[in-house]
Amino acid sequence: MQSVDRAISILEILSQRQEAGVSEVAVEIGVHKSTAFRLLGALESRGLVEQAEDRGKYRLSFGMVRLAGGVAARLDLTQQSRPVCRRLAEEIGETVNIAVLRSHYAVNLDQVRGPSAVTTQNWIGQLTPLHATSSGKVLLAHLDDRHRARLLDAAGFERYTPGTITSLPALEEQLDEARRRGYAVTVEEYEAGLNAVAAPVRSHDGEVVAAVSASGPAYRLGEERLHALAPVLVAGARDISHRLGHTG
Repeated sequence: MQSVDRAISILEILSQRQEAGVSEVAVEIGVHKSTAFRLLGALESRGLVEQAEDRGKYRLSFGMVRLAGGVAARLDLTQQSRPVCRRLAEEIGETVNIAVLRSHYAVNLDQVRGPSAVTTQNWIGQLTPLHATSSGKVLLAHLDDRHRARLLDAAGFERYTPGTITSLPALEEQLDEARRRGYAVTVEEYEAGLNAVAAPVRSHDGEVVAAVSASGPAYRLGEERLHALAPVLVAGARDISHRLGHTG
């Protein structure tokens, strides 16, 4: 743990100073010069730092961009989707969420409550099951067969309500429908009394990178209303996709 802490401190030092030599780093983190040299070597071997030409100093390398890329992509998705989600929440009147894949779950990155939403449930950061949520179904539907099978094998088919889909054939049928219709629905499958509809969000290269969903109480968002609202949500998902650079 001490080595990890020191390595992180070195990255912070280089971020602040742009460049620093072994002796400077050693003094800054309070270690012998040989220890600082060894830590810098380890970071260099992983492409996180590099030596500046002919100056005996180190600086951050482009490996840091690779690590930051995942976070930057999520931040960009949240930033670009927020105005559209606000509009959708106002138009639909219910809670609107943006979700992405994380391991074998769907995780919600952002949430906007509509004027009709009465629940105080905060879904941001929540890991939700792929097979029992509308966002999860959308994300699963657009994976290749091998990737989808691997995630479902890890996740299983836990039953949350009497309406939860607990078999692969039944789920595959709904995923086929989601691809054909351009959206997916859940009717009291994750929580009793909660229904939702979701549509795919695509990146600049056409890959499905997220799902935008609208959810609300079953007495207000019955199955018929879910399908009636679907075109609004699909159009919103298309707007977010365009904001991410998708031209299709």
